[in-house]
Amino acid sequence: MRAGSHERAGPFFGCTELTTAVPVGRLASLSPEPVMPELSTLAILLAAAFLSTASPGPATLMIAGTAMQQGRLFGLATASGVLTGSLIWSVAAAMGMAALMLRHVWLLEALRYAGAAYLLYLAWRSARSALRPTPDQALPAMAGSLRKAYLRGLALHLTNPKAILFFGSLYAIGLPAETSPAGLMAVIAAIGLQSFLIFHGYALVFSTPAIARGYAGMRRGFEAAFAMLFGYAGLKVLLARS
Repeated sequence: MRAGSHERAGPFFGCTELTTAVPVGRLASLSPEPVMPELSTLAILLAAAFLSTASPGPATLMIAGTAMQQGRLFGLATASGVLTGSLIWSVAAAMGMAALMLRHVWLLEALRYAGAAYLLYLAWRSARSALRPTPDQALPAMAGSLRKAYLRGLALHLTNPKAILFFGSLYAIGLPAETSPAGLMAVIAAIGLQSFLIFHGYALVFSTPAIARGYAGMRRGFEAAFAMLFGYAGLKVLLARS
């Protein structure tokens, strides 16, 4: 460390940043006290999280597909699983796990391969369904229960390495270092509530009778599109450089 400087704690546990030193007699009066994030800061964080969450991607695709195929309850259960995974990564990023993964690249690599494999599995399932002239009779058995629908959503989001890196970057860039633990928890709760509305909103919209009838009439086309999108997402994750 340079002379004339000291470290202070950042918004994550275990993270520090370098600041210019001040005379010892003034240190106590100039040290920032823990603060709550301003409303403008919270609005910016929510806007960034909204763009990431609401944009079409594997999670929203799975929620929409499940809602159309199996109905509203299964769509809501899948949305709840995705939301749980999102909250786990959000809290983990706030506690410094994103920085830990960046220091130990093999953790990210393992997660990346697991996520790619799961997405490619979903692509294979959709492609198999698209090739069948009639709906897959094994689908109800595979769906099993609302619990399994929830676990599928959870597995999809927990195997997404981009989620924790997104939250880590969001909090590191968007929150000042002197943010209090209560302020950080308030931000996590606000983003979690927004994610709840988005994910469950997808389930409600895509399970409406009109959309469900449209899916039934064009089932093979929808499944082929799902297969291509899941396959593209899986290959993109698999081929991405660390």
